[in-house]
Amino acid sequence: MFIDQAEIYVKAGDGGDGAVAFRREKYVPKGGPAGGDGGDGGAIIFIANENLNTLLDFRYKGQYIAPNGKKGEGSLKDGKNGEDKEIKVPVGTLVKDENGEILADLNEKGMQITVVKGGRGGKGNSKFATSTNQAPRFAEDGRDGEEKNLFLELKLIADVGLVGFPNAGKSTFISTVSAAKPKIADYPFTTLTPNLGIVNYRDYQSMVIADIPGIIEGAHEGKGLGLQFLRHIERTKILLIMLDLSEENLQEQYDILIKELTNHSEVLSQKPKFVALTKSDILFDEEIGEFKTKKINGYDGPIFVCSSVTKNGIQEILDYLWMQLHN
Repeated sequence: MFIDQAEIYVKAGDGGDGAVAFRREKYVPKGGPAGGDGGDGGAIIFIANENLNTLLDFRYKGQYIAPNGKKGEGSLKDGKNGEDKEIKVPVGTLVKDENGEILADLNEKGMQITVVKGGRGGKGNSKFATSTNQAPRFAEDGRDGEEKNLFLELKLIADVGLVGFPNAGKSTFISTVSAAKPKIADYPFTTLTPNLGIVNYRDYQSMVIADIPGIIEGAHEGKGLGLQFLRHIERTKILLIMLDLSEENLQEQYDILIKELTNHSEVLSQKPKFVALTKSDILFDEEIGEFKTKKINGYDGPIFVCSSVTKNGIQEILDYLWMQLHN
């Protein structure tokens, strides 16, 4: 199951209390203070891991608590520190506080952040001895560890994001060019979760393509599945706008898609965009050339015509995307 949002509670360990103790050795009946310090509480650390691709685990476990530090002991023995708790999250995870402020964007493998710090251990009475008070009978309490409610949001990281209406052929395209096997059927919203496909390009090179559930008019306002998944293409480097040749008005399709992308995010509106007309197997051969030179208002880039069924035009698209990614 693909889960891309989760709300959790995290609590760092409390510091251990300092000890009140005195030396009680043979021949030293009135020894000085010997209370050790308390140990520090454990912190909670998030680490980005490339082997994870969902926040599902955080739905089942909503609380993460690090161990407390141990109390100090006599004979100047300090308490043991609580172990830090390391939690793996998928690469691409945004960590936000309860006010929505972004604390970290873990968008690279191995990135980490300490989300809550452990409490400091209290000082034992040995640390409070002075020339005027050589036998203090008090110690310091350990400090409380930090605690927070956090909101986790996963944004997939891909080189190319496929954008189009439901049933525009995005899933068929990604299943043709990669080993991804999304559900494919002849009705809208077959794709209910984002799919990532790794495209093996020439000379053992690769690029990652994201198949996002179809966008409909009003998606940026929460209609359909658009608002839920538009954020997953914010990190992509290139957008491939896929327009369905089996529908009459290509210009209308393009205008609505661009409007939804722009209304959702200024970031999306500024990304490089290229147009591919899908389902070219419904055309006669002489018609394909005509569509390649078709004018789409608001777009001045190349227009590709392809069919995932016949594989016509697929390699041309991959070659162009690869060139753009490496320019």
